Amino acid sequence: MTNWNISEQAAALHRDAILCDMSKSWIIQHPRGDVRAESLQECVENGVDYVALTLANDWQGMDRTLQTMANERAFVQANPDKYRFVETVDDILTAKKEGTLAIGFGFQGTQSLDNDVNMVGVYHKLGIRTMLMAYNAKNSAGDGCMEITDAGLTHFGVQVVQEMNRVGMLADGTHTGYRTTMDVMEVSTEPVIFSHSNAWGAWKHPRNIKDDQIKACAKTGGVICVMGVGTFVGDNDDTAEGMVKHIDYISELVGPEHVGIGLDYVFDWPHNNPGTSGIFNPKDAHKKATEEASGGKSSVEWLDIKFVKPARLPEITDAMIKRGYSEAEIRGVLGENWLRVARQVWK
Repeated sequence: MTNWNISEQAAALHRDAILCDMSKSWIIQHPRGDVRAESLQECVENGVDYVALTLANDWQGMDRTLQTMANERAFVQANPDKYRFVETVDDILTAKKEGTLAIGFGFQGTQSLDNDVNMVGVYHKLGIRTMLMAYNAKNSAGDGCMEITDAGLTHFGVQVVQEMNRVGMLADGTHTGYRTTMDVMEVSTEPVIFSHSNAWGAWKHPRNIKDDQIKACAKTGGVICVMGVGTFVGDNDDTAEGMVKHIDYISELVGPEHVGIGLDYVFDWPHNNPGTSGIFNPKDAHKKATEEASGGKSSVEWLDIKFVKPARLPEITDAMIKRGYSEAEIRGVLGENWLRVARQVWK
């Protein structure tokens, strides 16, 4: 067992709880093949029971996405002693009992639909259980959070949300523009999530979400999963304490029952970074946003961004105990809040 350097009470709780990491940036190809397995093992060693891998972003078309899904399903299923492919909440609970890592798939954006709403059901059959509307920039469903406009859902976007409700896929407001997220939460008849988003009220970065977005998400019955990209946590803050500040903020605003974890840890940075996608160049936008959030006091270069690593997860449990969260509340934040939503939405 890894030495977590936390209290025995925290270690016992962390080990026993079901811990769900709702966002893991996933390297589809890598020159050193074993780095992917090592990254998943890092999750296991730090108490993660379920991890959602990002398999597509808004700059990938349908053909590449389908090929990626086929390859990654094969990767998971070729290692049944280590991983369990997730389609239902029961798969996660079974993996916890048998000591394997539960792995699910999600999309960061809707461009892989290729403007065909019928693909929502196809991707659901193949294992996609979460999909966010737009990745930073504008797409055919709506606006991203770093777009210069703030338009809402398009007619196509409304159809996508309705179809996701029908088939049992979670609508995700992360990376998505303010008005578009508010539209999603009005249109959806099921709980909406933010799989990896922090509170603007705790750190005023345009990638973070505002109080009324948080309240609207909670009103749907959804969950906001706090994330660990340093420039969204704070001034390139990669500490557990930094993440817990966002957990505290959201908990005080809508209650800890609407908080989860979605690290969005980009392992092997800077090798695995999106660079210029052809749709949106994040480098200058994120640097400008960091300067804005810090009041002009800080500027972080793209390749210098830090991340809260899985090794910090036990520290988050310890910090929540010290802050007076109850055991039930901590178990909720670590995973049970999200499982409640998944149990309600997934079909």
